[in-house]
Amino acid sequence: MEEFTAPRHLLTRRRLLQLSGMSSMGLLLSSCGTNLLSEQVGSLTEPLNLKVGELLLKAQTPVPEFPISAIEPNALLINSFNGTPQIDPATFRLIIDGEVNQPMQLSIADIQKLPLTSMVIRHVCVEGWAAIVQWGGVRLSDLLNLVQPKSQVRYAYFQSADDYYESWDIASVLHPQTLMAYQKNGQPLSAENGAPLRLAAPIKLGYKQSKWVTRITLTSTLSSKKGYWIDEGYEWFGGI
Repeated sequence: MEEFTAPRHLLTRRRLLQLSGMSSMGLLLSSCGTNLLSEQVGSLTEPLNLKVGELLLKAQTPVPEFPISAIEPNALLINSFNGTPQIDPATFRLIIDGEVNQPMQLSIADIQKLPLTSMVIRHVCVEGWAAIVQWGGVRLSDLLNLVQPKSQVRYAYFQSADDYYESWDIASVLHPQTLMAYQKNGQPLSAENGAPLRLAAPIKLGYKQSKWVTRITLTSTLSSKKGYWIDEGYEWFGGI
């Protein structure tokens, strides 16, 4: 089966952010849980950061990782806008649908049959803290190859059991260190940290890394609902 690839472009993420001025503005407008600037400022910059996200080159170069000894087991703070949902792992299914040829519903057992990827990375939150964490799970690109996205797909929507929702550009989705994680620091993921499945990646700020993900919908267009905090005025791309 041919692997799905995002369209190639000429500019790198770093250069585009430099050209757009979003390197610093993105940090000011983003938040893991607390609005830092007004919704008015966010609405003014949103069209620009959406365009930046659409033009980004598909990232393939891995972010440097840390040794196991660098893990900070107590540094990852627990953020939730609506408490911890109750999910039965035995009946849980991850739905992957949208503009795909083979929509699927996958159990945790199905997902754990796929190759396990483990990484030790820094989780960054613009509230002012960071934590070095080991995440283990399946590459999101491996899941996408199962459902065979159509060529026009440019975005992925993530729906969570607590009604949180997010959207990513397809280049970030396909980054080799973007995981659907079910392990933290070598142990099964806890409910507070997003079990059964959560997003984990070193290329996005914390508020983009949805917990308790139940549905991934692939699409060629962004709807008016782009993300829980984005719709409150925060920056959409949320990259680091």
